[in-house]
Amino acid sequence: MTVMVHAPDAEGTAESAAQTAMSTRASRPMRTWAVILAACAGQFLVVLDVSVVNVALPSMRADLGLSTTGLQWVLNAYSIAFAGFMLLGGRAADIFGRKLMFLTGLGLFTAASVAGGLAQEGWQLVAARAVQGLGAAVLAPATLTIVTAAVPPGPARTRAIGTWTAVGAAGGAAGGLVGGVLTDLLSWRWVLLINVPVGALVLIGAAIWFTESRAGGGTSHAEGRGGGRRLDLPGAVLVTGGLAAVAYGIVQTEESGWTAPGTLLPLLGGLAVLALFVAVEARTGAPLMPLKVFRSRAVSAANVAMFVCGSASFAMWFFMTVYAQNVLGYTPLEAGLALIPSSVSVIVGSKLAPRLMVRAGARNVAAIGALVAATGFGWQSTMTAEGTYFTTILGPGILMMAGAGLATTPLASLATSGAAPGDAGLVSGLINTSRTMGGALGLATLSTVAAARTAGGTDPQALTAGYALAFRTGTGLLLVAAVLMLLWLPGAAASKESVQDSSAGSGTARD
Repeated sequence: MTVMVHAPDAEGTAESAAQTAMSTRASRPMRTWAVILAACAGQFLVVLDVSVVNVALPSMRADLGLSTTGLQWVLNAYSIAFAGFMLLGGRAADIFGRKLMFLTGLGLFTAASVAGGLAQEGWQLVAARAVQGLGAAVLAPATLTIVTAAVPPGPARTRAIGTWTAVGAAGGAAGGLVGGVLTDLLSWRWVLLINVPVGALVLIGAAIWFTESRAGGGTSHAEGRGGGRRLDLPGAVLVTGGLAAVAYGIVQTEESGWTAPGTLLPLLGGLAVLALFVAVEARTGAPLMPLKVFRSRAVSAANVAMFVCGSASFAMWFFMTVYAQNVLGYTPLEAGLALIPSSVSVIVGSKLAPRLMVRAGARNVAAIGALVAATGFGWQSTMTAEGTYFTTILGPGILMMAGAGLATTPLASLATSGAAPGDAGLVSGLINTSRTMGGALGLATLSTVAAARTAGGTDPQALTAGYALAFRTGTGLLLVAAVLMLLWLPGAAASKESVQDSSAGSGTARD
């Protein structure tokens, strides 16, 4: 019997290989956009939680018995931890891997959301918000690097970054509406608990779709630690603790005055800790914030200007929300809907700024933005207890936030254009840290100003008088910022350079 052995069909093998290659090419874009979707979802949660609790604050106060100071710390605990550890989070992602830090940060953020949603005491909620901020600081820096690593340079990467930017802006814009819907239909607890199912889904998707990457293409922890790349944990703890102590001291002035030991001790202690932070950064081999970057006039001026602008604009959301609910009698959902035009206007201002920078220069556009925002703050300071939506929320809100968007984009562009090529990522993180820290300290200061004017009154007239004084103080801060920009920011030559990266800069320029 003859056994016939058939050779493989060459034509069939080639066809099979071609089909496999086509299948691989077809699946690659799907996987890429799955990676982008998961990274953007993480960014959405981080930005959403900056603003989503605003409309829930009165409900939190009623349920947990929080004081006005306690309400401030529901916001400040998140902001201070987020800003204070953001640079450390970026460095950790470079050393230990972007995927690992994304999963770690999102896991911590989600667990803290459970704790906050189940809190039975005010201090438990504040502590959970602080841990949320720490998780966000670990998570957020990894999101953009994961997106850019997933797509090769060119138009596709530009579209991916545009998607990341839009999702981040949408998170901020949706915060008021999402918080209002959840608080009205369920309870304030779901403002935090909603992060749990979303976070779990994103964690699963990231674990499946992400591949590990590190700065310089390192593939092991040993490689990541090489070359002097160390984590400056003492620096992160010092800057966060120092700013938290200063914010606490400012808030204490409401009850104790400026000369009381309970005020002076945290204020002076916080300033001493911040001075120690500067000393540590000047001497450590791998500083969290290399002081050399501040030798650039553009970097120094832009960060100071961003800090001052953030101190006013961040507090705007707090006061507009409590005014709408405590004085005008809006429900949480109505307050969220009322602030949507303001949320959209900051996006419009951010997108309009690059076009104006081509004609007027970055410095002038930043100053114009601060003046537009100051106009809105001044208008808002005329509010009354019987105000209408169009004159006390819609009109001034649009001006305040459109001006903030106009100012933030050129400031971010000037800061990054003034940095050395190797420091671009660091300076990008610094400008976001300056804005967030400015917002935390600004909220503490303006809340203290409002409380001093209210003098313990809880009727609509007393509350309105306090809120109005806070907005007048914010007007002054923004006018100072405008003058500072015109006198200190680099002129036309640097502005032209910054326009080259303005579209990328606008991606970070949301409030």
